[in-house]
Amino acid sequence: MPVVPSKHKAPFYLFNGHLQTIIPGLFRTVEGVLYERERLNTPDNDFLDVDWSRIGSKELVILSHGLEGDSSRPYIQGMVKVFNNSGIDALAWNYRSCSGEPNKLLRSYHLGASDDLDFVVRHALSTGHYESIYLVGFSAGGNISLKYLGEAPEQVPEEVKRAAVFSVPVDIKSSAKQISRIYTQRFLKSLGEKLEQKRQMYPDDVDLNDYSILWTFPEFDDRYTAPLHGFKNAEDYYARVSSKQFLKHIQIPTLLVNAKNDPFLGKLCYPIQEAKQNPYLYLEMPDDGGHVGFTEDFRKDFYYSEARAVRFLLEGK
Repeated sequence: MPVVPSKHKAPFYLFNGHLQTIIPGLFRTVEGVLYERERLNTPDNDFLDVDWSRIGSKELVILSHGLEGDSSRPYIQGMVKVFNNSGIDALAWNYRSCSGEPNKLLRSYHLGASDDLDFVVRHALSTGHYESIYLVGFSAGGNISLKYLGEAPEQVPEEVKRAAVFSVPVDIKSSAKQISRIYTQRFLKSLGEKLEQKRQMYPDDVDLNDYSILWTFPEFDDRYTAPLHGFKNAEDYYARVSSKQFLKHIQIPTLLVNAKNDPFLGKLCYPIQEAKQNPYLYLEMPDDGGHVGFTEDFRKDFYYSEARAVRFLLEGK
């Protein structure tokens, strides 16, 4: 599909992409979401913690969070709440080491961990409760979702009907270079704390000497993400897991919303040609939104991303 027009407009008091990113992330609270946690034992003898919010529906939305996020983040809980209010069950899964407890293996999670998403989808279907499944992903979770849908579309269960993703670094190398040091250092601090846990578990495999001198994601990914997850280096990692290359193969209606003022996304993260060539891919590029922001009235807790996801996934618009 060609690029679709966007109706999103940020409130006047959030007048740039940084404010649209930071304010909702720091100050939003979501009331009324009650989770039931389930621990899933993975085929490689590890575990994933998933959080259910059930209302007795035959339909389910599966939500994938962003880098260093989890199921408690306001953007996840806000989406859970709006789908529950629309009559849909929700499952928010936490990536390995993102549920408050380090995972067992040396590997953790990365932006291409579509095997774990597939495991979660198939677990949900194994309950026998669901006739339709929808996918929602944010940032890293959006990349995982798009990669999952496009890398082997013939293997995606037929119950997976539609997907909507937001603020997605579909070209990870481009984004790794774009993101500012301010944001990078925040992420590297959190990732470093998890690596310290890994170092205690695997002292011969994790070397944190000089970790404090790392300034960029390419440096971090070259030293840790790539070797710990079976990639040659950062370049190999970015090339193999970036979802942009898989967009042409997606075979279910999928909405990708990337704001033009997103401070995390590089120029290659707006796949206009791919959208024009794939009738299942809908690309929306609002002027405003920031990164995983999309608030239209912060004081009334109204978010365009939530209304847009419901409209696209449930109404097909």
